[in-house]
Amino acid sequence: MKKRRKNPAAVALAKLRAKSMTAEERSRSAQKAGKIGGKARAAGLTSEERKAIAKAAAEKRWGSREETGKNQ
Repeated sequence: MKKRRKNPAAVALAKLRAKSMTAEERSRSAQKAGKIGGKARAAGLTSEERKAIAKAAAEKRWGSREETGKNQ
């Protein structure tokens, strides 16, 4: 996937806005942005890419079948 360059003016504005927010406001804002970003990322992935990501996450979380001894 091609990486986009960040708009320097937008980054500066976000930093300025973040300085004026309380910790709770920053937390809520980050949660909202994370949900939007996750949906956008998922929309840009093919089913094969999603499957590979899910498989890697499962192996990271529970280990591979060879490591756990559950070869079925």
